[in-house]
Amino acid sequence: MFQDFVRYQFTASENIGLGSPEHVDDRARIEEAARRAGATSVVEALPRGLDTVLGGWFEAGQEISAGQWQKLAVARAFMRDAEVLVLDEPTASIDAEAEHELFLRFRELAADRTAIVISHRFSTVRIADRIAVLHGGRLEELGTHRELVDRGGRYAHLFSLQAQGYLD
Repeated sequence: MFQDFVRYQFTASENIGLGSPEHVDDRARIEEAARRAGATSVVEALPRGLDTVLGGWFEAGQEISAGQWQKLAVARAFMRDAEVLVLDEPTASIDAEAEHELFLRFRELAADRTAIVISHRFSTVRIADRIAVLHGGRLEELGTHRELVDRGGRYAHLFSLQAQGYLD
């Protein structure tokens, strides 16, 4: 799932189902992907549920927030049985509560597969088994959150800057 995910002007069901086009009509699989992504509440709030057309291109289209679109995009990612998940800023448009809920389930969702999460948010990367700090296109540091903080390098500096924003 990319940070700049696609917002298909289709139904909510199709928006999720397109994560695995061969299963776009598998309602049970789509509902499960929505549940795993924390998007069930988004779907339930829509006037026709999964059958609601989204976006403003069509007269019957339902506008939803950026955070709601992002939850559907995360659900789309969970339609696949991929061995590797790549999530680029998966929480950029969702609120703090939704982010917390997603990462409470993240270990279950990523079980038995490799998950690569790209993020600038330390609340997001702290749960990783290993964190790679890239700078100028090069690997600068690699380790767990605790190892990188203890090392006192770029990661520790940036973590400290971000944490200060919560202490003031």
